[in-house]
Amino acid sequence: MSRTTRLFPALRHRNFRLFYVGFVVSLLGSWMQRVALSWLVLDLTDSAFYVGLVDAVSMLPVLFFTLWAGVVADRFPRRAIVLTTQTGAMVFSAILAALVFAQVITVWQVVVLATAIGLTNAFDIPARHALMIDLVGKEDLTNAIALNSSAFNATRVVGPAIAGAVIGIIGVAICFLLNSVSFLAVIAALLLLRLPMFQPRVGLRSPWKDLGEGFRYITSDVRSRTLVLNIAAFSVFGVPVFVLMPVMTRDVLGLGADAYGWMMSAVGVGALTGALGLAVFGHRLPRGRLLSIAAAAFGMFDVAFALSRTLAFSLAALVMLGFSMITMTALTNTLLQAIAPDELRGRVAAFYAWAFLGIAPFGALQAGWMAERIGTPHALAVGGTVCVLAAALLLLRSRQVLASR
Repeated sequence: MSRTTRLFPALRHRNFRLFYVGFVVSLLGSWMQRVALSWLVLDLTDSAFYVGLVDAVSMLPVLFFTLWAGVVADRFPRRAIVLTTQTGAMVFSAILAALVFAQVITVWQVVVLATAIGLTNAFDIPARHALMIDLVGKEDLTNAIALNSSAFNATRVVGPAIAGAVIGIIGVAICFLLNSVSFLAVIAALLLLRLPMFQPRVGLRSPWKDLGEGFRYITSDVRSRTLVLNIAAFSVFGVPVFVLMPVMTRDVLGLGADAYGWMMSAVGVGALTGALGLAVFGHRLPRGRLLSIAAAAFGMFDVAFALSRTLAFSLAALVMLGFSMITMTALTNTLLQAIAPDELRGRVAAFYAWAFLGIAPFGALQAGWMAERIGTPHALAVGGTVCVLAAALLLLRSRQVLASR
């Protein structure tokens, strides 16, 4: 076994290596699009509320459909589901690029397309998360999740920086086009996977009963319930720091798109460092205690960013914000999947996605509303404080979570 596979055992698996390469390419385009979309909306409307609104509508389908998508992920071939969702996202990004190139784009067209892309994500996330165990097995699942988090955040470093430069020189349209093309990599990888024949479950019950079974599991298991409640608090009050970052960049710090790109990349640097650390050392650390500390630290660095008035201090705060964020979210995902029964894995992944992303629209809307009334820095400071309190009340008081290895 090579040194690389000793450190990252998930890479021993051919299927995972193929998927990982395609995933990295696609994520690079996705981060470029995320930066470009926020900047486009700000240019079209000059409104923090509309920036929050577009982010919210992209998450609303996750709120309404992801729990049902978990049922689908436990009933049908997960690769086929992910192929369908990735193809749909590619088409919608291409339409967005065409409208911007033609200079006919309006904010309401952005809202509609963001909603459509959100619908593909709603069905993609549970199936893609549950697919991991089919690629690497249970033994290397934690390492695979950490490596996926590393890819997510490595591209967060590069993608926003490229997008900021491209927007400043060429404009936002090319970012949407490049994102559409990037989906071809993950689609090709999915087609090349060698997976065992899917075995449909015998004696399928109604979708309502399947959904109820997943809900009863989450609410009755103490660790799962605590983890989901904390990630929900993070989603509503912590994630809006990224929604309001373009407003903070332009209106508070007085900087442009290039600085916004660097600030997003700073988050990625911290998150990548945290994810790689988890991939290498995660199995040696007390994961429950580390998760609890990271959740509280995220809120503190959120407040620090809200107080910043210089680019240098902002970048430093955002690096630590990214580090604590990925440590918390990756460990939450890992612990939930590690303790979930195999037959409920898709639904558990769906509940995680629902708590993390599905209710995020409420966070985006409340943050945009508060920023309009009390100012962006104060809105961010309130959110960070709530995250600290949630970690203290939920995680740091739970002996079951703190004892998790």
